[in-house]
Amino acid sequence: MAWLNLSIRAEASYAEALSEALLEQGALSVDMLDADADTPDEQAIFGEPGEPTSAVWQHNLVNALFESDADVAGAFKTCCGALNISPLPEHRIESLEESDWVRLTQAQFDPIRISQRLWIVPTWHTPSDPSAINIALDPGLAFGTGSHPTTRLCLRWLDNNLAGGESVLDYGCGSGILAIAALKLGAASAIGVDVDTQAVQASHDNALANQVQGNFYLPDGVSLTQYDVVVANILTNPLRALAPLLASATKTGGRIVLSGILAEQADEVMRIYGQWFNLVPATIEDGWCCLSGSKK
Repeated sequence: MAWLNLSIRAEASYAEALSEALLEQGALSVDMLDADADTPDEQAIFGEPGEPTSAVWQHNLVNALFESDADVAGAFKTCCGALNISPLPEHRIESLEESDWVRLTQAQFDPIRISQRLWIVPTWHTPSDPSAINIALDPGLAFGTGSHPTTRLCLRWLDNNLAGGESVLDYGCGSGILAIAALKLGAASAIGVDVDTQAVQASHDNALANQVQGNFYLPDGVSLTQYDVVVANILTNPLRALAPLLASATKTGGRIVLSGILAEQADEVMRIYGQWFNLVPATIEDGWCCLSGSKK
C-alpha cells in the first residue's frame, strides 16, 4: 500500500490551524518540524526556566499523510482558502511506498564507537566489543543516540575527564545517555533534567536497561544543589537563558560541559559563561562545538 505525503513550509501564524484543517480534510496524520533545524536559527519551543515558551517554531515544516487516492492538492487548496492563506505556501506532494518502518528506523542506528573503551549499542544489537563499556540505548522519542556530533563530543569529554566518584547533573538529558555514561564511567551519582516528559521516561527506562541508578526529573520536580560536573547538551538559545542556573548548580572548582552550539556561536556562549568559568578552547566536530571549563 502507498500513501501520499504533503510537505509544506508554514509560518508560525498559521501552522497549527493549517495542521488541524488538513486533519479535517482527511489527512491520516500531521506533524510539524523546525524548518530551521541545524542552522543558527534553530529554535527550542519547550519552556526553559527563564525563557518564554512558544507553541510552534517561527518557520515550520508541516507533513500531512493521506491515502493514495486522496485529492491532496484539492484538500490543501481548500484549507488555505478557508484560512485566507494566499498565495499558497511552498509545498510538494510525494508518494510513499509501504515499508517496514520499525526495521527502517532501527537500521539507522548501528553500534557507535565513542572511544577506545566506550560504545553506544542500540538495544536491538549485540555489542561489538563485549569487554568495552557498552551503553545499551533505546532513544524512544528523545534526543541522544550518540550519532549526533554534540552527543559524541560530550561523551568523549566524560570519558577523558571523569576520575570516578563525581556527582553529575545532565541538564537537558534527552535519552539519558550522558548521565548513564557518567555512571558507567565511575561517577558516584547522576541526575538528569528535561522539559519533555517523554525524555524523562526514556531516560528512566534506559538507566534500568543499563543497570545504573540514575534519577530523572522535569525542572519543577527537583531542587538542584551543586554538582562536581554539569553537562548541558541543548541549544544556544536555552544555554543563554540557563547560564545563571547552570553556574549556580556547579561547585566552585567544579566543571561544566556545554554543547549543542554551532561553531560560529561559540564565542558568544564563551563570553556569557566566562563570567563564572575559566573556559578552554572549543572542541569542534562537523560544525558543532563543545565548551568546557572550571568554576572560578
